[in-house]
Amino acid sequence: MSNPWIAIGALAVVAIVIPVSMIVVSSLIRPSVPEQGKTAVYESGEIPTGDTRIRFNIQYYMIALLFVIFDIETVLIFPWTVIYSDAVSQFGMGSALLPMLIFIGVLGIGLVWAWRNGAVRWIGSDRARETTGGA
Repeated sequence: MSNPWIAIGALAVVAIVIPVSMIVVSSLIRPSVPEQGKTAVYESGEIPTGDTRIRFNIQYYMIALLFVIFDIETVLIFPWTVIYSDAVSQFGMGSALLPMLIFIGVLGIGLVWAWRNGAVRWIGSDRARETTGGA
């Protein structure tokens, strides 16, 4: 019998060698045409104005984090629904349903907390109000 770690080691070597060799080969055969446009901040041909760092509203990140949390909740609920009937027949209704109710309850409490602290309330900027006519 061969050692299973040999296959894992060979796979790891292949996973490292192929991308590194592709990077090396592409750096050797790519054309090098230095020009002023390529050294500019933006290659779009537009002359940049102002600072390149823009301050984003924290609401974008809060909404994204809440989306990820509830997206993961959905991913965890789907397999649970598939095995629910087997779990009810094996453990009983209360033992099968209680962990999911606790899980959904904790997420519901988190959503209520986020809602009360204003994490899901969208606050428009002054510039957005000017472009929409004050709405």
